[in-house]
Amino acid sequence: MSELKFKLESDDSKKLSIICGPVNSNLSKIEDSLSIKIKNRGSLFSLSGDDLNISKGRHVIEELFSFADQSKEISPKEIHFFISKALNHPKDKDLSFKSESKSGFSLSTPKLEVIPRNRSQEEFIASIASHDISFGIGPAGTGKTYLAVAMAVNLFIQRKINKIILTRPLVEAGERLGFLPGDLAQKVDPYLQPLYDALNEMLGFETVNKFIERGNIELAPLAYMRGRTLNDAFLILDEAQNCTSMQMKMFLTRLGFNSKAVVTGDVTQIDLPSKKMSGLADAAKILKDQKGISFFNFDSKDVVRHNLVQSIIEAYETNSNHED
Repeated sequence: MSELKFKLESDDSKKLSIICGPVNSNLSKIEDSLSIKIKNRGSLFSLSGDDLNISKGRHVIEELFSFADQSKEISPKEIHFFISKALNHPKDKDLSFKSESKSGFSLSTPKLEVIPRNRSQEEFIASIASHDISFGIGPAGTGKTYLAVAMAVNLFIQRKINKIILTRPLVEAGERLGFLPGDLAQKVDPYLQPLYDALNEMLGFETVNKFIERGNIELAPLAYMRGRTLNDAFLILDEAQNCTSMQMKMFLTRLGFNSKAVVTGDVTQIDLPSKKMSGLADAAKILKDQKGISFFNFDSKDVVRHNLVQSIIEAYETNSNHED
């Protein structure tokens, strides 16, 4: 058992309160995740436990201290992010997490600043910016769709595009769409709800509805894209692992002048009938060397949700590899 004492650069009580959280809840999460004990009196902190873990704990606290400069509170998502980076950091490397971010880059939206949570997210945004068609492939919780929507909103408010189109294939994952209550719109909307949620968070509910009514924002099943050519638009195909090869070809060939397309999905969660090839997996093989198209692959270490989500994904990956 070792002890590490250090002092933060400021005695700002408000900032320290943000770092520690209500009733020291943020410090408790750090303690539980790293199996250490944390005591503090103002800006003076004392950490006890395993040498490596108390070193990681110090860097988590220092990262929260820097983050508190730009935020009035620290959400559970932010706490998880910094703890996750500490837990996944190699033992033989310097624990300076600031190197994870290349430029302090962020995406401005009317309601919030979307800041990449790790290097993978930053590289994915860069690949979208520099390519007309981008693929983001990886497990749930890595921020693929959220970042794509943020990029679309960012370009939209800068008037670099005049239309955002978000679409998903309607594939039944154990439930039968026809037996759901309501008309077609009421049956379809739940499939598109995650996209609505991201838009509402960045633009606000009323603004989203206004742009939908004007036709500047469109959320629709993938089948509705057929026969269209879309200029000055940002197209997002989400859950692309559940579209067929023909549907993928149809979507990608909708791209018009001054438009971008982003395709996101997880090839480990395909809900298509077993005899049908996933359009996402197929496109990754056919288009991998095509100029102007980028493929970015996330893995379980890039997950930025609850700590357990990453563990669950890794457990399923291990079991799948074992069965193969």
